[in-house]
Amino acid sequence: MKQARLNRLFGTSGNCFDVAIDHGMFNERTFLAGIENMRQAIDVIAAAGPDAIQLPPGTAPMLQSIPGKARPALVLRTDIANIYGNPLPSALFSEVIDRPVEQAIALDAACVVVNLLMLPNQPEVYRACVRNVNSLKRECEIYGMPLMVEPLVMQDNSKGAYMVDGAIDKILPLVRQAAELGADIIKADPCDDVTEYHRVIEIAQGLPVLVRGGGRVSDEEILARTRVLMEQGARGIVYGRNVIQHANPGGMTRALMAIVHDGATAEEASRHLA
Repeated sequence: MKQARLNRLFGTSGNCFDVAIDHGMFNERTFLAGIENMRQAIDVIAAAGPDAIQLPPGTAPMLQSIPGKARPALVLRTDIANIYGNPLPSALFSEVIDRPVEQAIALDAACVVVNLLMLPNQPEVYRACVRNVNSLKRECEIYGMPLMVEPLVMQDNSKGAYMVDGAIDKILPLVRQAAELGADIIKADPCDDVTEYHRVIEIAQGLPVLVRGGGRVSDEEILARTRVLMEQGARGIVYGRNVIQHANPGGMTRALMAIVHDGATAEEASRHLA
């Protein structure tokens, strides 16, 4: 069953574009731009035809209620953390939802995703994430559910909320740990120099690596960066704000699909935004 679910997630090209619309799970006001109306956001993205949409359990039924066979696969967000605000709360946590794999099966998900967070001077959050991955891994094996692990290296929160650290020497060991813990798919940040991303692909030991989109950037930057990352060996992307906060989210979805599946250049892909 795991392979059947992976087949639903990855297109015939062997690649995947997963649109993340799970930001509301993290109780951060700034994350809600573009997704205040989840039904509308999901319908617009689903109509553009990405391979998957990443959602929490509360709004996943909105995707699965779309009639027909052509709707994107569901990637279920299974964990909650309170690490994205600035200033940070006095006590931090990261924990999974109740019976996450059972919920995923009930929602007909093709995959579950969980964080592996590395924050400066926050070893307890990291330890909680390791526990989360470990508990999910065994359940995923029992039920044939693919496990996507999201190794995320963050900067000191004093520099601003939700700041990722693109230092490749920090990304590499955390990606490798995610692989060793039993991930089926790695969802990792781009490094500062995206032409080095082949090193992330290598350290993942043959697992498909999907690249996170991060904060909102210009159309030119996100399309050009995606093209380079795919050339470096990435098997796809998981983008959220660069799609859902775009003036034309459907067009941006189609543009990125052209790069991920058809090998389009950034210039060729940009025509979908016209």
